[in-house]
Amino acid sequence: MTGRFAGRRVIVTGASRGIGVGVAERFAAEGASVAITGRTRTKHDHLAGSLEATAARLARYASPVAIIVADLTDENDRMRIVPEATEALGGHIEILVNNAAAAMYAPVAEFPLRRRRIIFEANVHAPLDLAQAVVPAMRAAGEGWIVNLSSATAKGWGGPPFETGVLGTTTSMYGASKAALNRMTNGLAAELYGTGVRVNTVEPRAAVLTEGAAELVGHSLRPEQIESLEEMVEGVLSLCDCPAELTGRTCVSLDLIDQLHLVVHNLDGTRR
Repeated sequence: MTGRFAGRRVIVTGASRGIGVGVAERFAAEGASVAITGRTRTKHDHLAGSLEATAARLARYASPVAIIVADLTDENDRMRIVPEATEALGGHIEILVNNAAAAMYAPVAEFPLRRRRIIFEANVHAPLDLAQAVVPAMRAAGEGWIVNLSSATAKGWGGPPFETGVLGTTTSMYGASKAALNRMTNGLAAELYGTGVRVNTVEPRAAVLTEGAAELVGHSLRPEQIESLEEMVEGVLSLCDCPAELTGRTCVSLDLIDQLHLVVHNLDGTRR
């Protein structure tokens, strides 16, 4: 542990399981005060993990932790997050990690409108609402970092013939939301360039086998198609104290590790 983020105030969405837990733990290990958000306070109906379990995991680092239960698909619910985190952590938010996402898969020709709306509420509108909520204080302070987690599914397939991968075209609507997130990130970064606020997206190069991903595709992946949670977290954190010139990018976790010559750490901040 280096105290790299000592005194920083951070929001991590989707922190009841998966990548969000890893990011939140690493921030706490590095001295940050962390507000963790998600829908599951105590127990999910079929997935492991909860905000209370994450908070218990973070308690070992003696860093302040705030639990905020919120549904990002509900506009009124998500608009509470930044004010509550600001009050709980004792100051404005300096780092926002938009990790939470809704992932539902079905063929495009059959994809129901209700599910499309959920995906875009969680993956596009919520990250932008949270970013808009933290930007004024970041701009006033002259610095801030917003990191949105994206996906390689944002890229279209060349063809025909089309090589659509393990899940085929069923990832298209999810990927469309992530493509929108990438473009939105780039535009916000351009608007804020020169203010000290950096805005980037980062996506895994390979699959990170979180609880949900392992259940969905874990059985069909080869070892070289998988990256560790620690590697993904290292990529995320590299964009949470990056210089002002590193902004508006759509980044890839393992590429960042190579390009920036990063040392991958364990979630407790120690070297692997």
